[in-house]
Amino acid sequence: MASISLKYKSKSGNLTAPGDVDPGAMIPLATVLVGSGGSSYVEFTGISNNYEHLQIRGITNASAGGGSVITMRVGNGSVDSGTNYSWHQIYGYGTAVDVSGNANTSNVGLIISESSVTTSFSGFISDILDYSNTSKYKTIRTLTGIDTNNTSGVIALRSGSWRSTSVIDTIRIIPPSGVLIQNSHFALYGIKRAGA
Repeated sequence: MASISLKYKSKSGNLTAPGDVDPGAMIPLATVLVGSGGSSYVEFTGISNNYEHLQIRGITNASAGGGSVITMRVGNGSVDSGTNYSWHQIYGYGTAVDVSGNANTSNVGLIISESSVTTSFSGFISDILDYSNTSKYKTIRTLTGIDTNNTSGVIALRSGSWRSTSVIDTIRIIPPSGVLIQNSHFALYGIKRAGA
């Protein structure tokens, strides 16, 4: 497991205090690097509620069955593994386009993963909107894609929700069952709240 806690961070290292930048600026909060040994998941914990939105950017390698998806769970204090998520997506591969979705599921689809292509990496940008707003459910939107050494590829736009009004302070990224995330990089950013 690769995990980083933001609970005790201050103005040191790669964390910038919310008052130090202009509104709307993206503030780097934490990065996680996973080496060739792999990890069963990546987790950010103790996330401050001082920002308007969160963004995760990643490049990851996790070989799995074709079309498998690396997923995300969120929560307050710990991740919610109940069926309180829903998602839908539109994706293109080759000359085809398709759509799919799922309601009352235990995660939000995040990143494309392909089978037996250990030299191919998926990239993604995922926004977690209004993550600290206690009056609404949380929306997660992701743009992701992979090119498997010019033999095939997929690009997808996903949107999902976590049906909870709790503040999100924990995010977990989970590969398909029996697969490790390896040789990967994840960066978490906070987008400053106007007037904060």
